[in-house]
Amino acid sequence: MERAKSVLTLDVGNTRVGMGCVMERQSSLGRRVSADEMGGLGDALVEVWDQMPSPKTVAACSVCPPVLEAVENAVLTRLNREVLLVGRELPLPIDTDLPHPEKIGTDRLCAAAMAYFRLETACVVADFGTAITIDCVSDQGVFLGGAILPGLSMGAASLSAGTAQLPRVELTAPDWVFGRDTREAIVGGLVYGARGALRELTEAYAIALGRWPVVIATGGDAELVCQGYDIVQAIVPDLCLMGVALAVQMAEVQSP
Repeated sequence: MERAKSVLTLDVGNTRVGMGCVMERQSSLGRRVSADEMGGLGDALVEVWDQMPSPKTVAACSVCPPVLEAVENAVLTRLNREVLLVGRELPLPIDTDLPHPEKIGTDRLCAAAMAYFRLETACVVADFGTAITIDCVSDQGVFLGGAILPGLSMGAASLSAGTAQLPRVELTAPDWVFGRDTREAIVGGLVYGARGALRELTEAYAIALGRWPVVIATGGDAELVCQGYDIVQAIVPDLCLMGVALAVQMAEVQSP
């Protein structure tokens, strides 16, 4: 495998495609394309690609096969490149203690791999996206597993759709403790509930590990949930994208 100076990394999710250029383990030129606005994906790909130094390549992780198919078609059409996919052309970038690691979302594994690569110690990686995932990596760099729960927007939509009188709310960081109306009660429940889940799971992981791990947050709602939260050591928005590039680099090292 030719060693790439820069990697166009793609995080293909259920509701959006994140992309960026990763060079020397730093992410830049970030773009986000909604999954229902894929008509603009090709232009976004070209915009990032044209600014990247050669040699360069394209790599992705994906949890949504239909969106991945559209992404691969756009990359082939607009960039004349094939996508290197984590778990397909690229080996998983982290060892696991799981019976079926191939069934775990590669976005979770990429984010966990990058967090451990930087920290080299036990850590918790919390991704606040469409779903919330809260995963743990051991001191030895082994992905132990984690938990999945509904994301904030999913929770807000479910409350509105499943009840007669609860409205669909816009999510903001609560500056209150007691919800003084229905909107505040819903927002507070969702945001404080997510914080509570993170603390409860981290405490459970800490008991199993024998010490408190470093906690890293990522994902579109990470700032909303974790800004100023005392148990979170860092918020890294492009953690997964950097993990995809790490998978490329690891494959290059292993390639003859």
